Amino acid sequence: MRSRWSPSVFDASHELDDGELALLLEAARWAPTCGNAQPAQFLVCRRGDEAHQVLVRHLSRGNTGWVPRASAVLLVGAQIAPDESGEGGYKPFHADYDTGQAVAHLTLQAVASGLVSHQFAGFDHDAVAAELGVPDHVRLLAGIAVGVPGDPAEVSERDAERESKPRRRRPLERTAYAGRWGRPWLA
Repeated sequence: MRSRWSPSVFDASHELDDGELALLLEAARWAPTCGNAQPAQFLVCRRGDEAHQVLVRHLSRGNTGWVPRASAVLLVGAQIAPDESGEGGYKPFHADYDTGQAVAHLTLQAVASGLVSHQFAGFDHDAVAAELGVPDHVRLLAGIAVGVPGDPAEVSERDAERESKPRRRRPLERTAYAGRWGRPWLA
């Protein structure tokens, strides 16, 4: 798990094959969910395809340099209401949590497959959802850029600098508590 990281430099020539994408999506599909609701939904956007072009048009400025270089972007949605057939969406309170579980499984499968991924939310969710036909019963949450690491010399200085920043996590005593909120759990 420690080898999972979020690169900002992807190899813009690498292509994911259907088998690699299927393995990632299967990992997400088998994640645990409340009441087996399975709210996670994914829209596959391969670099250069129509869906990818729509996403790229709506990226926030900070993501325009690195996201388009990824082999694919998986747009992540959570089903929060029944679909047009009355199916699913019966656990909306847990939909975001369960979808997060699916994404965690997917990102760890990416590492196990020799891939890297970087999750992001910096895009116009409403515009992308409208242009790509995301139904009202699905809330678009984020994107996951997937591919292999690229050469920092091929990207802007700003994006290249992200690659060399040290990874930091807050200490465990500020994350886990014992018996009462705010009282650090100490091993």
